[in-house]
Amino acid sequence: MSDRVMLLDSASLYFRAFYGVPDTVKAPDGRAVNAVRGFLDMIAKLVTTYEPTHLVACWDDDWRPQWRVDLIPTYKTHRVAEPVETGPDVEVVPDPLEAQVRVIREALGVLGIPIVGAADHEADDVIGSLATQSEIPVDVVTGDRDLFQLVDDARGIRVIYTGRGMSNLEVLTDEAVLAKYAVRPDQYADFATMRGDASDGLPGVAGVGDKTAATLLAAHGDLGAIRAAAEAGTGMTAGVRAKILAAADYLSVAPEVVRVVRDLDLGAVDSRIRAVDPVQIEDLATRWSLGGSATRASAALSARR
Repeated sequence: MSDRVMLLDSASLYFRAFYGVPDTVKAPDGRAVNAVRGFLDMIAKLVTTYEPTHLVACWDDDWRPQWRVDLIPTYKTHRVAEPVETGPDVEVVPDPLEAQVRVIREALGVLGIPIVGAADHEADDVIGSLATQSEIPVDVVTGDRDLFQLVDDARGIRVIYTGRGMSNLEVLTDEAVLAKYAVRPDQYADFATMRGDASDGLPGVAGVGDKTAATLLAAHGDLGAIRAAAEAGTGMTAGVRAKILAAADYLSVAPEVVRVVRDLDLGAVDSRIRAVDPVQIEDLATRWSLGGSATRASAALSARR
């Protein structure tokens, strides 16, 4: 059994679980547990299907870091429920989901899955750092396309993309990213910078979509070379040149926002999967009415030890 670490984009998964699993089952205290049950079933399926030997739940200690907001003030603005001057802003999270996050963290503890976050950084940055610094192959599980920039066949880093649902998982390799977007993974951050992303409050370059961004990267290699060509008036049409030049201020700061951090010092993380204590998992399942979801997650992990 060869070693492979699986990095979970935790918030991406529990939001998907919350909206994808009916809230008909309640815990004894009356709270919905659909996100918890769905999250545990996701773990069971992912571990059974992809057979990791190590597993980490990566966490948003700061879902909207101030240093990214300082660069692009619109960054995730529409998702702010309450600004906080002395710490991370409060994100818009449905109350029934907010009440389940603590239970998800408790369940991860019982399953022996470490939760790893970093002050002033998003889970994407934790994933980027753990993946880049890993000495074994990596599977990144996420619904966030921005993490496609991490794909690297040479280092054994691939993305298991949940954007089409857990029944239609996509495994992104170098070839798959190239086929999907006509850019290499190492070009993906520049591609995403130019395209923009309304869901993250990134405006992109006005008038430049996927096709134009990919064409520019194919011709010039990276964003720096594209900007240099635009300034020199070569290698692109006058219309595209005008669009690149008009977006100069945005393009000077956006790449730092879009690129995930890869050099966080997260210390030693003991992520090897271990057998789960049956007494603890039964107690967890009983207290929170988690039924077979807790059992399936426990069995999947115990089978990988």
